[in-house]
Amino acid sequence: MAGMSFFIDTTRCTACRGCQIACKNWNQNGAGMTKNLGSHQNPPDLDENTFKLVRFSESEVNGKPVWYFFADQCRHCLEPPCKDAIAGYVDGGVIHDEETGAVVYTEKSKEAPIDDVRGACPYDIPRARQDGRIVKCTMCLDRVKNGLIPACVKVCPTEAMNFGTRESMLELAQKRLAYLKAKYPKAQLLDPDEVRVIYLVVDDPAKYHSHAVASLGSGIDRKLALRRLFRPAKTLAQSFRLV
Repeated sequence: MAGMSFFIDTTRCTACRGCQIACKNWNQNGAGMTKNLGSHQNPPDLDENTFKLVRFSESEVNGKPVWYFFADQCRHCLEPPCKDAIAGYVDGGVIHDEETGAVVYTEKSKEAPIDDVRGACPYDIPRARQDGRIVKCTMCLDRVKNGLIPACVKVCPTEAMNFGTRESMLELAQKRLAYLKAKYPKAQLLDPDEVRVIYLVVDDPAKYHSHAVASLGSGIDRKLALRRLFRPAKTLAQSFRLV
């Protein structure tokens, strides 16, 4: 599988939030209301203005505080279930770029209900704007098409964020994993065969984020599958390019 990929080494993340701010700046996203949850988590979750979010997970081990940092974003799945979810309502709501593998929503995505699209995502990523358009990380496709790397990778000061060809990122990830395994037996790559954003963690993924890994093989639930089944025959045929 060709195309591009991210490699995110959580052991090098200092939670500076540079990637989070760079993403917001490049996409010209505004500020939103936030609230104090008693931790450094800010804002509390992904939203219409926040496509990338450094998640803070705090716990206590042997009486000492332990923090896990997880720079959450769209995984740009190799077989994106959100694409199927949106296609169940409208054609042309998603671009799956052949060259890079980026999954990008269009204005037409507003014709699909956010609950179904978000429910189809095994990583709970899509969010909706006030006008109904569904949004998330675009892989900075406009930058990448012009020979630049994504804004979040550009500003990362610790090389926690990496971007390149899928082959090179997998090679880097495996090399880093082999190095860390000696010290951290639980070190692992998260869903590397399914996604283009490959995380390296050194503990139970659930300690980082409840949606760090896909809980199911497909994010398409029964409700969505039935809706697609009963779509008009012509529309279904167009979706599968049979006419």
